Amino acid sequence: MAGDNIPFIALGSRLKGVPEVLTLGVKANFFDYSVQERKLILGAEIILYPTLNYAQFLTTMEKKIFPSLETYLYADEKIKQTTLFHMIETPHPRTRVYYHLHHKDIIKDFSFPFVAKLARRSARGRGVFKIHNSEELKAYLGLTRIAYIQEYLPHDRDLRVVLIKYQPVLAYWRIRSPDNFRTNLSQGGKISFDDIPIEGVRLAQNSARNCNFDDVGMDLINWRDTWYVIEANMKYGRKGLKMKGLDLKKILRQKLLSGEIF
Repeated sequence: MAGDNIPFIALGSRLKGVPEVLTLGVKANFFDYSVQERKLILGAEIILYPTLNYAQFLTTMEKKIFPSLETYLYADEKIKQTTLFHMIETPHPRTRVYYHLHHKDIIKDFSFPFVAKLARRSARGRGVFKIHNSEELKAYLGLTRIAYIQEYLPHDRDLRVVLIKYQPVLAYWRIRSPDNFRTNLSQGGKISFDDIPIEGVRLAQNSARNCNFDDVGMDLINWRDTWYVIEANMKYGRKGLKMKGLDLKKILRQKLLSGEIF
């Protein structure tokens, strides 16, 4: 606990309403917190959901936080995620980044069709494109100076594994609609809980641990009997959890009270 008769301390709102957690909110300036609030933050054994801004400061001070600093640093950062996956040898589709002066090299390195993504702002399948020809590539390049190009591995589904403190709490298939190559639920994808492959779940778990992503939804696909991590989603949706009758806030509360978060 943060101290005698003092609840756990959170800054972000994820645990708001949990009786054992005092959520202070996120303030632009540390001195916007009251003297008592500052004492609670500095004296707490762990700070929950500190946001990226405070996660950096608290980590520098060697204070425990949840989620980890890496979970914040790599959120919505496809280029950084890809570089990390390659460096730690996580199975990942062949992917290259091209800055403006090297856009002409894309068609030398990749055959149509391939996948092009906006390095940021591509959540829920937005900003993800299947490129079939030079005209579509030109249209994509008109949206960004930094091209994120990935080989297209044909698949009709991907596997979403939600992990908290590196432990899977839910895994499900996201099955694409016939008229869309993306499996995102917001793009018409459907959820299935049938025949979840343990190999995919294990790769998701090992990859999350190796990356130090401790509150994450890992997306994977299987192509030619090999599992690949596509990306990590720190703002994973709740629909799958709700369909299984799971409440994320209750799961987090249980893990917090059991000491698993520590």
